[in-house]
Amino acid sequence: MTATQPTLPSRFAPGEIEQPIYRRWLDSGLMTPPAEPSGRPTFTIMIPPPNVTGVLHMGHALNNTMQDIVARQRRMAGHEVLWLPGTDHAGIATQAVVEKKLFQEQGLTREDLGRDAFLAEVWRWKEHHGNTILEQLKRLGCSCDWTRTRFTLDPDLSRAVREAFVRLWRRGLVYRGARLVNWDCKLQTAVSDDEIEYVERAGKLWYLRYPVRGQEGRFVTVATTRPETMLGDTGVAVHPADERYRDLVGATLILPIVERPIPVVADETVEAGFGTGAVKVTPGHDPADYERGARHGLPVINLLEPDGTLNENAGPFAGLSREQAREAVVAWFEERGLLEKIEDIRHNVTLSDRSKTPIEPLVSEQWFVRMEPMAGPAIEAVRSGALRIQPERWTKVYLDWLENVRDWCISRQLWWGHRIPVWYDEDGVPVASVEDLEIGSPHPETGKPIVRQDDDVLDTWASSWLWPFATLGWPEETSDLARFYPTQFLSTARDIIYLWVARMVMAGYEFMDSRPPEERCPFAVCYIHANVLDAKGKRMSKSAGNGIDPVDMIEKYGADAVRYSLMILTREGQDVKLAENRFELGQRFCNKIWNAARFVLGHLGDEIADQPADRLEDRWIRSRLAAAAAAASDGLEGYHFHDAAQALYRFVWDEFCDWYVEGAKLRLRAGAEAEAGGLAAVEAARVRRTLGETLSALLRLLHPFTPFLTEALWAHLPPVFQAGSDLIMGAPWPREAGRRDEQAEADFRLVQDAVRGFRNVRALLDLGAGQRPTGYVQIDPGLADAERALADRSELLVHLADLGAVEVGAAGDELPSSCGVDQFAAGSVFLPLPAGADRSALAASLEKKRGRVAKGIAGLEKKLGNPRFLANADPEVVESERARLADLRREAAILDRNLGFLGGA
Repeated sequence: MTATQPTLPSRFAPGEIEQPIYRRWLDSGLMTPPAEPSGRPTFTIMIPPPNVTGVLHMGHALNNTMQDIVARQRRMAGHEVLWLPGTDHAGIATQAVVEKKLFQEQGLTREDLGRDAFLAEVWRWKEHHGNTILEQLKRLGCSCDWTRTRFTLDPDLSRAVREAFVRLWRRGLVYRGARLVNWDCKLQTAVSDDEIEYVERAGKLWYLRYPVRGQEGRFVTVATTRPETMLGDTGVAVHPADERYRDLVGATLILPIVERPIPVVADETVEAGFGTGAVKVTPGHDPADYERGARHGLPVINLLEPDGTLNENAGPFAGLSREQAREAVVAWFEERGLLEKIEDIRHNVTLSDRSKTPIEPLVSEQWFVRMEPMAGPAIEAVRSGALRIQPERWTKVYLDWLENVRDWCISRQLWWGHRIPVWYDEDGVPVASVEDLEIGSPHPETGKPIVRQDDDVLDTWASSWLWPFATLGWPEETSDLARFYPTQFLSTARDIIYLWVARMVMAGYEFMDSRPPEERCPFAVCYIHANVLDAKGKRMSKSAGNGIDPVDMIEKYGADAVRYSLMILTREGQDVKLAENRFELGQRFCNKIWNAARFVLGHLGDEIADQPADRLEDRWIRSRLAAAAAAASDGLEGYHFHDAAQALYRFVWDEFCDWYVEGAKLRLRAGAEAEAGGLAAVEAARVRRTLGETLSALLRLLHPFTPFLTEALWAHLPPVFQAGSDLIMGAPWPREAGRRDEQAEADFRLVQDAVRGFRNVRALLDLGAGQRPTGYVQIDPGLADAERALADRSELLVHLADLGAVEVGAAGDELPSSCGVDQFAAGSVFLPLPAGADRSALAASLEKKRGRVAKGIAGLEKKLGNPRFLANADPEVVESERARLADLRREAAILDRNLGFLGGA
């Protein structure tokens, strides 16, 4: 058959093709699963919803590339794929952005506007800016079902949140109580234990003296990093076995400044060796003290206003900031001789993950969820195999959190978010309801008038923990929920294993109770992706100024280069260090594919045979393609992204381009010079068939990694090679891309080894590109099959090694008097020294190289002869050094043979 000559541009220009190709994908409908079930298996991925305030960073680029690779591969493999996108309302972050904008532009606070007007302002901001990151994901090539894009404050998701809250309320798993919480003074809201971070900072340890009542001149000294909190002390604790304080247990101290009498209590949690062994107990502002105080019945005193200033309980320091109060308290103690000493220390400071300001433990009325009753099924999910966390080491993080889970503070003192669906009557009796209760309507239980709804909103995670099923229509039994839940794959960051992953599993078992147990876990595999670090191994951040903008990289290198670079550089279980120039790796690879495809496509406009070619190199490339297809399929089905990318990289570069395409040029050239219908022309047509079939399968294998490039090239393939689809996105995955042929691989490996040997000798003899001597191959005794295999492909050997001719024989056959030599697995190759060559200069060059090799051998022999090195080094390192030594010894032997021919060593 004859195909139309393609017109493929000479260079790959991603900026010119990406947007038109993405529009074709959108128009095709392939990103959306069929409206009616087809009987094919479903495969569902739920995107971790980025914050509506967010813009694409490298972590997003890595994670969403992985998800897109899985979605594309499974779609090609015949699954009905749903990759559902969406964004999170990000309560604290979004409210902070809009409040800042409002104040900068209009000088107004949210209180100035009032709740309803402020929320209208946030919605306006969301409509203008909230889809930025989703549009950037399209630039990356993400093939989400955009028709199902969700937002955590969509009406149906809001209803799902209320439904979940009310179910927990009815089960007694949600309650309101005064508890010590993490308080963000800047944002003036509670945050959960999972939304704080610890940062080491320089600080001071102040030693303060408290007088013992009735024992003039006797003091108990306590050490503290927060002297201002002493105003809230209600006791001092010592270890019961500490002899220094045995007689003081039960005694009373007088708390300076406020003159409050406080007891000395014995508590086994006190570390006698820390500080003075006496610990101030401030139940209102320290988690450990809160528990100590509860054990000993000590009162709780709150010193702080919501903004972090001190309240009336601080006596003369009321109204001061925490920092001002600290200075004033220290000065007060110093003036009265009650400041014993000050030490410089380094200690961990607890910061809000949101505002990056110090957290204040504060007793506050908040809503909580009892987590322990829901933890059991989530733990069993991993132990039973219903959920696999990959890499496996992250399972411990998941289990540790669940096995020590604490109640979840779910209320936030914000306006933007899901308002807590609780209403109160005139006596303050609460009731939860999915439907709004009208002010003035009767309380469903007391019958008294409803007077208000709770002012707080729910923690952002209280909606996103429902994401896998609420986005599919729960609590309604929708067709989407029936088809696409549970999902198969989740890829996310290690930072939110407990914030999000564990809670989603708990929610699946808690709320999908209409399903049998094996269908409740929300995803089968949770893949924890690597962190993207800068070139120095530091985490990228805007504040550090070391981030790399993926959109900038897409514009500079193309989306495919960014995607492939991230996959090839990221090994499973290892964080990736990234500098901008690392994307050149993906760019070079894309250019290599483009140029190879351009060569192949340039020949597919000529006659194409019905049957592929069947010489050794043809059988070899089909076998290697089968191996690459199996490696890529196994890698992607097992979520080993680097392994799959690496297998395809090696096939493209090391096998298809460097060997098969180069070898095919010989027969294509012969066919072009031959008469039509002649043997050479027929063979060239069969080579074109092999090239077309190989390129077709290769583009499909590469498509999940480099979707734009492969789609652009696919459009230029003759229809016979398009596997029934004019879009590669809809083409079948070539898992069975031929059969392995071990004999062909072994025979062609001999050709490769001999060619490499000739190339090595050319380099040793410094032969120029235009010099094409006769080469000699001598096969070791007992390897007649190898001799026949090389003799049969002598024409290919001449072409690939750039020789004038080649003679294949047995070891000991006559050779020219002066030759360069190299060894390979089956024997040796020789090239004669060119006429007029400077033998002494060549020998001197080889002697110099031999000296360097000898030095390397001596160094490795000494290293490997050192028992301490063998005992302490990793086994992989020892084996690597032994392999290097073997290579150097082989190189030394080759140099010695060459020097022997030259009359040297």
